[in-house]
Amino acid sequence: MDTTNTAARAQARGWRATYLPYTSVVWWALHLGAVYGAIALGFSWAGVAWAAAMYGVRMFIVTGFNHRYFSHRTYKTSRWFQFVMAVLAQTTAQKGVLWWAGHHRRHHKHSDTELDVHSPLHGGFWWSHLGWIVGRDFETTDAVVVKDFARYPELRAIERFWLLTPVVVGVAAFLIGGWFGLVWAFAVPQVLSWHGTFTINSLSHVWGSRRYESGDASRNNPVLALITLGEGWHNNHHHYQASARQGFYWWEIDITYYGLRALALVGLIWDVRGVPDHVRAGTRKAALARAPAPSGAPPALTAEA
Repeated sequence: MDTTNTAARAQARGWRATYLPYTSVVWWALHLGAVYGAIALGFSWAGVAWAAAMYGVRMFIVTGFNHRYFSHRTYKTSRWFQFVMAVLAQTTAQKGVLWWAGHHRRHHKHSDTELDVHSPLHGGFWWSHLGWIVGRDFETTDAVVVKDFARYPELRAIERFWLLTPVVVGVAAFLIGGWFGLVWAFAVPQVLSWHGTFTINSLSHVWGSRRYESGDASRNNPVLALITLGEGWHNNHHHYQASARQGFYWWEIDITYYGLRALALVGLIWDVRGVPDHVRAGTRKAALARAPAPSGAPPALTAEA
């Protein structure tokens, strides 16, 4: 990864290059299609129900698979289910799963510094929310940062064809439900899940409260936690990245964690890591857990062969 490739350098090219590169045509077209389609079809409680359900599915995949497994390895699974999770992760149209994990790990390593790929403190709201992913400056997958997962040929293979998976989902929605299905079960929840996910980049480092001195500006926000199924407990997460649970206390709703516990109950995942008491209390022992693993270190968990 080119560490000189920063938000400032990307934004220096101007807003057209940042927010309207030719590669963003599909991105913006889907936004227009979602809005126009919802207006053209008219309000529908059934449509709202489908959109809400598919939003929840997409958000759980992003938070439970992309984030808490491929980025932080907070639980274990089999190799076959790891592949299933990777395919599902790429249906959310947030690029390849290795790309996603690599950039997220870089975010934690350089959190809220100039080398953070989407810090609002250095790039501003719109850059951190969507500019960094819509633009073309951070399209490369850093295989070194994710070498623990890049060693699997099946994950490398689907990484190259990440765009195919959301296209298949869109086509299936149309074949099953016609224009209603394409709009309410695909386009609307897809756009909403993009922006729901991106609130963690753009808002969770500027809006909320701080329980722990995490070395950056991460904050806890119950509103963002509801929108993102638990990711809004962001200061907790930056304090202790190794936990699959980001709502550290019972009153901190973390729907993703509840879903992961359900997957553990049926045996699809196991060794779901929680929050040790000394970490929750914020003692000095937690500093070791907050430190990112050095590049090339043996993975904390491995998938079964």
